[in-house]
Amino acid sequence: MRSLILFDIDGTLVRKAGPEHRHALIEAIKIVTGANTTTDGIPLHGMLDPDILTLMMLAAGLSEAVIETHLPEIFKAAEDIYDATVPQDLTAALCPGVPELLEKLKQNDTILALVTGNLTRIGWRKIERAGLRDYFRFGAFGEMAPTRTALARLAIEQARKEGLIDNNSPISLIGDAPQDVIAAQQNGIRSIAVRTGVTPPGELEACRPDSILDDLTFFQFSSVPLHSII
Repeated sequence: MRSLILFDIDGTLVRKAGPEHRHALIEAIKIVTGANTTTDGIPLHGMLDPDILTLMMLAAGLSEAVIETHLPEIFKAAEDIYDATVPQDLTAALCPGVPELLEKLKQNDTILALVTGNLTRIGWRKIERAGLRDYFRFGAFGEMAPTRTALARLAIEQARKEGLIDNNSPISLIGDAPQDVIAAQQNGIRSIAVRTGVTPPGELEACRPDSILDDLTFFQFSSVPLHSII
């Protein structure tokens, strides 16, 4: 029986990938609306890009009506800007143990997909430049649904629709933020939290994930069978 494993990107697969993503959001708003914005004071961790953009614009005094009208154009502009500015090589930003785990899962014929707050082209480009693109079949990205829970649901539904898994297949979500744990729990799938992001100590534990790991090197050095964790 094939398994499906859903991965968050930032803080889970890569970290400290550079300022280009944040810069793209700020510049996209400027180009489309003329407003000067900042991410200062916005709790970025675990949030979806559309929510971040909305909060940035609200803080700059734009109305909800104006924001709603311009968001699709802002999404495209942010993706274009990121595509033009992202470094060619992000492999140095990979979190510990990521390539080894993904290779092992690929050899086990596990289905891998992304569930991330990144806009679609930003997420794929980030993964591509980190050298991970070939591991992932598909993804659910920030503009596709209003919550991370709904994004995870979309990914699960797509895997079933494509016949990659059935209703009895094991499904896990690996992420570094409380929102990832909650998304797994609300979809009735296994939650695996990793401490490779910026979540303050204790917050992941408070969400009571099924497993919590310091990082993904656990699967290289542990004698615990892979299938017993994910």
